[in-house]
Amino acid sequence: MTNNVDIKELLSSAGGLLSGHFCLTSGLHSDTYFQCAKLYQYPDVVEKLAKELAKKLENIEFDTIVAPAIGAVIFGYEVAKQSKKRNLFVERKDGEMQLRRGYTLAKGEKVVIIEDVITTARTIFETKEAIKEFGCEVVGVGCIVDRTQGKLENEFKIYSLLQSSPVTYEPDNCPLCKQGIELVKPGSRGGK
Repeated sequence: MTNNVDIKELLSSAGGLLSGHFCLTSGLHSDTYFQCAKLYQYPDVVEKLAKELAKKLENIEFDTIVAPAIGAVIFGYEVAKQSKKRNLFVERKDGEMQLRRGYTLAKGEKVVIIEDVITTARTIFETKEAIKEFGCEVVGVGCIVDRTQGKLENEFKIYSLLQSSPVTYEPDNCPLCKQGIELVKPGSRGGK
């Protein structure tokens, strides 16, 4: 819970906290899936979440928000609005995240990457790689749900609204597969 905002309750009420058998973007399997895109149906909820994350970012000196498309574009925009910062996004082209549409970053510009859910941070690393050529500095990562369990503390300072310790399985050793429970891939990379 972040100041009087129950993040899990907001996710549940918006249909964004799912139970079942899921293939995560990372390729791991899990019995829980956070579908933050469901939140984007409700601008007041997104605004509330973005205000909470903007509060967590208040003590960081930064210039710009960069969010990976498509999942974090709306949330990144709203966090930038609440933080009164510039907002950019990277998008996939030819299988790689790229800063396009005439967007540029200045050398030394301080950036916070915004994501909706982080499990392995693959998309965060791809976003960082996409903006590296500009000589900017990634000073933090913000998200709605952090599923990393602190595994990335040496890589990034993560500011999250909810930390969740998911049960995940390698596909070869997944008890949900062995039980014959239908596997669903609801994520943005080839999912529903």
